[in-house]
Amino acid sequence: MANRRVLVKRRKAARNIRKITRTMQLVATARFQAAFNRVVAARPYTEKLAQVVSDLSRALGSDTDAQHSLLKAQHDTGRVALVVITSNRGLCGAYNANVLRKASAFLEQQSAEGRSVDVHMMGKKGVSYFRFLKRPMVEENVDIGDIPRFESVEPVADALMAKFLAGQVSAVHLAFMKFLSAGQQRAEIVQLLPLAEPAESGATGGSNLDYELLPDAESLLSDLLPATVRARLFQAFQEAAVSEQVARMVAMKAATDAAEDMIRRLTQEYNRARQTAITMELLDIVGGANALA
Repeated sequence: MANRRVLVKRRKAARNIRKITRTMQLVATARFQAAFNRVVAARPYTEKLAQVVSDLSRALGSDTDAQHSLLKAQHDTGRVALVVITSNRGLCGAYNANVLRKASAFLEQQSAEGRSVDVHMMGKKGVSYFRFLKRPMVEENVDIGDIPRFESVEPVADALMAKFLAGQVSAVHLAFMKFLSAGQQRAEIVQLLPLAEPAESGATGGSNLDYELLPDAESLLSDLLPATVRARLFQAFQEAAVSEQVARMVAMKAATDAAEDMIRRLTQEYNRARQTAITMELLDIVGGANALA
């Protein structure tokens, strides 16, 4: 049986761990609520923008000359870009592992199809993982942080659109943790460029309103389609941020429960050791008294 002093030290350490993990759980809960509010606030804008683009695309009809270059690949170069969104900090369970596993499967699939992939890695955890695997990355961005800002995401979207329009890549994909609800998040690969058809882009369907277009639909699309790309990328960063906080909240809750179980077990062992020590002392006293009798 373990020494009582050792048990006391181990129980004290477990209590300190429980205090830390419980605090981190409360912090993650507060950050989750703030991140969730940001996602909910940004969603109507993204959906309405997709609806307007859908209406304008239908207004153009099948006129291929009027289609914007972001709607179709410029050249089939055999090269695509993949933006992987991971976290800068750990202690969030399998959050990063699931995203990186999805990204690695996509890379293997593209390699099997004869395409090369330019990896744009976002987040310290993903950068460290790909460096460990010695996989090349064309971009290592760790500056966006836990609270994505549009002014930080916009340059990334502009650089990706520039590469796509220049024909350097034929498609741009995103690997991130999609937020479905507080109890469900899923690692996904979605296509950012070329923009999906309106029926596939997440729009709720075109409206029945008749627009009076000034200027014409093609000119409006020239402004709205880049804005759509920026909004979708920013929305992906927002969903990744809220999913990260959910994962950290769940992980810290599990760590707190495990610490409490350990404290309970160590307390039982300490009580048994203490009772054994008391019993042995009583036996020594009784034995000494019998020897003197």
